[in-house]
Amino acid sequence: MTTLIKKSDAATAVLSLRATFDSGVTKRREWRENQLGALRNMIVENESVLEAALFSDLGKSATEAQLTEIGIVIGEITNALKNLGEWLSRERVRVPLAMMPARASIVSEPLGVALVIAPWNYPLMLALAPVVGALAAGNCVLLKPSELSPATSAALAALIPVYLDTRAVHVIEGAAKETGWLLEQRFDHIFYTGNGRVGRIVAAAAAVNLTPVTLELGGKSPLYIDDSVDLEAAAQRIVWAKFLNAGQTCVAPDYILVSASIQAALEAHFVAAIASLFGAEPEKSPDYGRIVNGAHYDRLVEYLSDGRVVADGRCNPDTRFIPPTILADVERRAPIMAEEIFGPVLPMITVEGIDDAIAFILTLDKPLALYVFSDDAAVRKAFLERTSSGAIDFNTAVMHLSVPELPFGGVGASGMGSYLGKGSFDTFSHRKAIFSKPLRPETLRLIFPPYTEGKKKFIRGMLRRLSS
Repeated sequence: MTTLIKKSDAATAVLSLRATFDSGVTKRREWRENQLGALRNMIVENESVLEAALFSDLGKSATEAQLTEIGIVIGEITNALKNLGEWLSRERVRVPLAMMPARASIVSEPLGVALVIAPWNYPLMLALAPVVGALAAGNCVLLKPSELSPATSAALAALIPVYLDTRAVHVIEGAAKETGWLLEQRFDHIFYTGNGRVGRIVAAAAAVNLTPVTLELGGKSPLYIDDSVDLEAAAQRIVWAKFLNAGQTCVAPDYILVSASIQAALEAHFVAAIASLFGAEPEKSPDYGRIVNGAHYDRLVEYLSDGRVVADGRCNPDTRFIPPTILADVERRAPIMAEEIFGPVLPMITVEGIDDAIAFILTLDKPLALYVFSDDAAVRKAFLERTSSGAIDFNTAVMHLSVPELPFGGVGASGMGSYLGKGSFDTFSHRKAIFSKPLRPETLRLIFPPYTEGKKKFIRGMLRRLSS
């Protein structure tokens, strides 16, 4: 089942998925493993189709598509298949002596019908990675790809019904209208990746049915760098992380905080790093992407006047090309600092030192990621203890997403909840508490009324032991 035609199709799709879930078919381990394997086959057997779709939507090279989208999803599937048995096993927990004899355990059960609303910037990975977790946990899934990446959306809508169980997995294409229809339905979990404005709409809609949500919202991820590191090596890593996918990455460094004493040297290293990665003319580089649409292109071009352009280059509206751009001498209240940039423009702000840098970061919303390039242990400790962010990386950026056992998610305005690896399985599961106590011997009579002095003494002692 794919494209919605009318509003009633939203309710029909959800009711169909709920009937499938209620039948119990998705709860079987064999079904979960079959679906995960089928999803992997879908990707592997259609790599060229998916690569072409990503190139059409974002100018993304096949290699970058493999590195940042296809490879990550396949890795998620492989990890889930490898560990699913362990994730499904019942977890035994200790029962206090005063409550014995008894048994206690925790079992993970699927939530039911999950809605996954995907964004356009990594339209394959950010659509399918949550689906991996939802299927591994035994849920039915309704996937809504982004209309701003139409080629990838169409590819998913065409391929998923061929490979996956159409009783349990539906794809619905469309824009804001169709998304609104879906949000009127009752789901058991909603997983949304995108901006904070829409995130608030999703959360408000979910609240009507008390539906739990995972919100991956991004934000302005700061990067602090000092003179204790190799600036040339640091510049290479920063340029790669920032201009990956033409800067359209939710965890890309959004601005740099640097002391005036090393700013000039860092600028020179940035220029060299850009030339090293993308050549003297990045527009001709097969490894550099394009801006997703004209509206985003126009928005980003306006930022170029907010500072001194360090790495020069001409924009091309016909191909939506904006060169890798470093802006220096940016004011802290410049327009470019008012919202997430989400493009290949990296402003530099001078700070007087670590205290000034941290104080400025604390004036903004908590970021999805924070990057610290420093070999000074005291500096690292200060950022770790005095700031709050979804993740913190030292001497690198973006790379924490490649560690399966690290949760990926935001905090505060940058999101709620996390996923990837077992985190995805947990996100789409309920950890059900199980407690069992035999009727004989009846030890509970000691806490039944009437409360004699002896029982009162016993209960007080028992409670103290339980809390110790």
